[in-house]
Amino acid sequence: MEITSFREEAARTRIIISLGATMPELEQMLISVWRQTLVDGAKHVEIDGGKYPVKTTAKRGLKQVDFQFDGRDLRGLEQNPETKSRWAKMAREGKKVMQFLDAGKYVAVVVDGRMKTYG
Repeated sequence: MEITSFREEAARTRIIISLGATMPELEQMLISVWRQTLVDGAKHVEIDGGKYPVKTTAKRGLKQVDFQFDGRDLRGLEQNPETKSRWAKMAREGKKVMQFLDAGKYVAVVVDGRMKTYG
C-alpha cells in the first residue's frame, strides 16, 4: 500500500494505536467486512469466529454492521450516495463504498477493496 503523505501516515498510526492492531490486520479485517457485506451480500459478517448481523438503516436502507475488533466496537456503514461527499459520488458511479466508525468517528473507508484512513 502506498503512503501518499505524512498526514495520511499519521492518521493510520493513530487508528492502529487506538485499536491496538497492526495495519495489515486492520486493513485485512475492514476489507473483509466490506467484501462480506457489499460484495457477497452476506446476512452475517464473520470475524475471528464471531458472527455479526448485517442490518439495513431505517431511513435509507443502507447496509450496516456493528462488530468488535481488538476489543473495540466498530461500525461499517454503506455510503449514502445522496450526500455531496466525494465518497457519495463514487457510490453514485457504482463503486462499492463502506465507511468505518469507531465511537461515532469516521476512521476509515473501503472503496472497491482499497482502504483509506482519515486523519
